[in-house]
Order: sequence, then structure tokens, then C-alpha cells
Amino acid sequence: MADRTRTTTTVADAGRIDLGGDLTVNRLGFGAMRLTGPGIWGEPEDPQECRRVLQRALELGVTLIDTADSYGPEVSERLIAEALHPYPDELVIATKGGLLRPGPGRWDPDGRPQHLRAACEGSLRRLRVDTIDVYQFHRPDPKVPLEESIGALLELKVQGKIRHVGISNVSVEQLRTAQKVTPIVSVQNRYSLTDRELEQVLEECSAQQIPFIPWRPLADEVGANSPLAEIADRVDATPAQVALAWLLAHSPVMLPIPGTSSVAHLEENCAAAQLRLAPSDLKALDAVQ
Repeated sequence: MADRTRTTTTVADAGRIDLGGDLTVNRLGFGAMRLTGPGIWGEPEDPQECRRVLQRALELGVTLIDTADSYGPEVSERLIAEALHPYPDELVIATKGGLLRPGPGRWDPDGRPQHLRAACEGSLRRLRVDTIDVYQFHRPDPKVPLEESIGALLELKVQGKIRHVGISNVSVEQLRTAQKVTPIVSVQNRYSLTDRELEQVLEECSAQQIPFIPWRPLADEVGANSPLAEIADRVDATPAQVALAWLLAHSPVMLPIPGTSSVAHLEENCAAAQLRLAPSDLKALDAVQ
């Protein structure tokens, strides 16, 4: 049986995608949320393994790392700097602000401009950078007009503290509202093979050529009658690799960022970059509910 990690292959096999016209990354990134404790809270059980994960990600060709000030909180950003600073020129680090963490498993939106300014300053310090490549508004706050929140990010952009603005957890209408304030270079929404509730947002991103970053890309199990397991066995891959390969094939603007705190799991995920599914397999997976 072939080695399902395919560690000789880098994620460059997934192709490239532009962020904002001046940043180009490989189309399979790394999500750093899992480099924390249970409930995305506190320190990870094995910080050294997490640092190795980050270093190995770069060796495997990852050029986009996605994080947030709320992961830990603050833990993920700090570990990235500890493991990788000074950063290679080709590495793009995207972080997010706009959520408060009052406790494990709790995520409360805070889109007030003063909070976003303070959050950005904290991320700059922890990541040890003068400018954040892509700063994403983590989630619209129902208590704050979206234009005010995005306006605060525009101010930070004018000040040179962030290069590009992205948004997360939005509808098509919210995307268009944000675009009236400043260009949006990425949209990060929940999406996977078995969770396509936000397909309309993906379609809008495809029409505008905006990179779409799916979070929880591997979170949901499929039923026993799903073709996923059968296809995985036939092509000598894991179901997770097949699910990632489907995402990459589903839309040219798709930019998956599977995360993990294990080097072995990282290598397995990155190997999906070289997997090419037959048209018949893609059609079968398209029909998965």
C-alpha cells in the first residue's frame, strides 16, 4: 500500500491563489486554532510538538497560516512567533479580531472600533510584526453596525498596521456591505463536504474571484452509505484527504486551512494537495448531503 502521507510532496501541488493582488500563497494553508488547550483555551498539552507542526508546515510548502487573537486566547499567535520568527518572505500570516473569550468554548462578538484597534495592536506585538498581512474581522457584532467595524480596519490599513482586510462568518449581503467600505481580500466561513449551507457566499466569492477560506473543512462525519469511504479506499487515501481534494476541486477560489496539533496529521492533510479525483468521483461527492 502506498504511503498515505506522501511526505515528498508539498502543498504547492494544490496550485496558487492571490490575496489582494500582491500576496500569492499555495492553495492549501494551515489553520492554527488547534495549537491551544481544550476548548481552544489555554496552553496546548505539548507546546514543543505544536512548534514542530508549524515548522514542518513550512517545510511542506505551506505559505498561509491562519490564526486569531481569540485562539487561546493569544496562545496561537504567540506560538507562531516563537516557532517561526523571523518569518520567511513567502509566508503570509492572517489573523483575526472581533471576538472575546470569557471562558473555554465561549466566543462573544465585539465589533467596537476601540476593541478592534486594541486587538490589532495586541496581534502585532505577539506576532512580532509591524504590519499584519491579512487582518480578518472575526464575526459581525449585532450591537455594532458592520460599517463601523470595517471602518476601524480601514483606519488601521491607512496607518500601515494591516495590509489587507478580510471578513469571516458573513452572508452575501454583509460581504457587499463591507466592500462598500474597503476592498475585501478573503472570506472565511464554515464550509465542508457535508455542510454547504453557505454555498451562496462561495458562489459570490467565485464570481468576484475572492479567496474563500472554509473553516471546519473536515469536522463532519458522513453516513455509512456515503461514497467518501469507498473512494478513499479505492484511491489509497484517507477520507480526510479525499474531502480536502474535493474542496480544492469544487471551486478555484477555495483555500482550505486544515489544522492540527500533530505533525503526522499535518503531513496527512498536506498530502491531499497531490490527490486528483476522477470526474465520476467528484460527481458522486457533489451529491453527498
